[in-house]
Amino acid sequence: MLSRAGGVVTLTLNRGDQFNPLSHEMMTALQAELDSLAKDDSTRVVVLAAAGKAFCAGHDLKQMRAAPSAGYYQSLFDQCSRMMMTIQKLPQPVIARVHGIATAAGCQLVAMCDLAVAASDARFAVSGVNFGLFCSTPAVALSRNMSRKQAMEMLLTGEFIDAVTAKERGLINRVVPSGQLDSEIARLTGSICGKPAVAVAMGKQLFYRQLEMGTAAAYQLAGQTMACNMMDETALDGVQAFVDKREPAWKKG
Repeated sequence: MLSRAGGVVTLTLNRGDQFNPLSHEMMTALQAELDSLAKDDSTRVVVLAAAGKAFCAGHDLKQMRAAPSAGYYQSLFDQCSRMMMTIQKLPQPVIARVHGIATAAGCQLVAMCDLAVAASDARFAVSGVNFGLFCSTPAVALSRNMSRKQAMEMLLTGEFIDAVTAKERGLINRVVPSGQLDSEIARLTGSICGKPAVAVAMGKQLFYRQLEMGTAAAYQLAGQTMACNMMDETALDGVQAFVDKREPAWKKG
């Protein structure tokens, strides 16, 4: 389900009665929305939310068990990985709005978002190991947010951590009482929307690309990105405005 408020688009997982499992149909619908938003210049920030009592309980295990074949499972996990990578490649920042539980691929979804704000009663786990299935694909996202030992502990034990612990370990950015979740999201999206879209998009792309590089290559790419960014009219005006001690033209607009 999609809703829009100015430059902020909220995508809501809407199978709340089943804890919003990432079924084939859910991932297909989410992929289509993300692909469309990637081309939408009017969208500045994407918020990923969920209906019901929880954010996301991971893959639809009943659906997975109904078609037990290696080919089907490979296709399903490829689809999931493609959708997760689309979030990272999206030019707009994506913020997870987390309440209730986020488990297995649902925890992976939180980790793949650029930012995450959680209600204080939210809980997180990669619990597949409890059922004999190590959360290998969630491990990719988790290990890129948390330290190796913290991620491995979650993966090996399948135990839940609370929102405060998730923040301390780097999985989420902010923790607020559940009644303040929307207002905190609004503050964060408002701050991002107040920045030039071109700088945000270029910066997000650079951030993830340089993480996979050695230090020298990362600096080279970062320098190229800053040079291209500097040639954009918003940056040129922003720097000149700083020199002139005035507001940039784009900020007034």
